Amino acid sequence: MDERTKELFHQLENGSKEEQYEAYQTLLEEMETEVPWAYEVWDKLVDWLTDKDAHRRSRGAQFLSFLAISDPENRILRDFPKVWQVTKDEKFVTARHSLQAIWRVALGGEKQKNLVTGYLIERFYTAEEEKNGTLLREDILKGLRALYERDEDPYIEEQAKGLIDSVDDEKYAKKYMKIWK
Repeated sequence: MDERTKELFHQLENGSKEEQYEAYQTLLEEMETEVPWAYEVWDKLVDWLTDKDAHRRSRGAQFLSFLAISDPENRILRDFPKVWQVTKDEKFVTARHSLQAIWRVALGGEKQKNLVTGYLIERFYTAEEEKNGTLLREDILKGLRALYERDEDPYIEEQAKGLIDSVDDEKYAKKYMKIWK
């Protein structure tokens, strides 16, 4: 790992709130493309998923989701259930940030895409019973939309529109459909 990246991870843990946020944003930007240092931080990020600190849980889930494109060993397939668990975190903001990033796991390959879309589709149906379920459903559809924009897989579009069609409340169905226009 280069010194700059080491410093960013150091700032993430030890800097002021502003420095932590800047390091977080910079790391996410870097992880949008393949990085050579993914496995140098992987196990630490997996540990963060169950940390008592909600920021660490959230960052761990988001970073691992982003790092799926830098994972030729497909470790994310093994660790995905732990990442997914953070999308159901007791702290709603932690859960939501994790859910908003998890679609990126699908960029790691076909197995990852099938895994993520299956989990997202199932969660869409169960989210109706959850607190803030409409927000969760919106995040799921936005994630599927972002994935579709990356690879234009008609299956993703078909599934998302099927989810929207399953919504009985016309107000929310219209709101969700705007995501796919």
